[in-house]
Amino acid sequence: MKVTVKAIHFDASEKLLAFINKKAEKLGKHHDDVLEMEVALKVVKPETSMNKETAVKLLCPEHEDLFASKIADTFEEGLDLCIDALKRQLEKKKGKKQE
Repeated sequence: MKVTVKAIHFDASEKLLAFINKKAEKLGKHHDDVLEMEVALKVVKPETSMNKETAVKLLCPEHEDLFASKIADTFEEGLDLCIDALKRQLEKKKGKKQE
């Protein structure tokens, strides 16, 4: 799976990029129909807690693209929440496709 990360107005650390790639790899193992994952990371003003916005878009050839966006205290937490939401969306699409 191809992973694209856009860090808006800051530079993402190597640790954060490794975390994103690990999550993408794990998601790709369970769902073969996902070709690409686009991640956008943004710090929302004002500088308080719960100001990290994570948006994830999955590009799938068999059905429309899936999208999740979450605001959390850290980018890692936001990514976990997005991945959970996208897994639910993928399962829902699989269920509809089988019917």
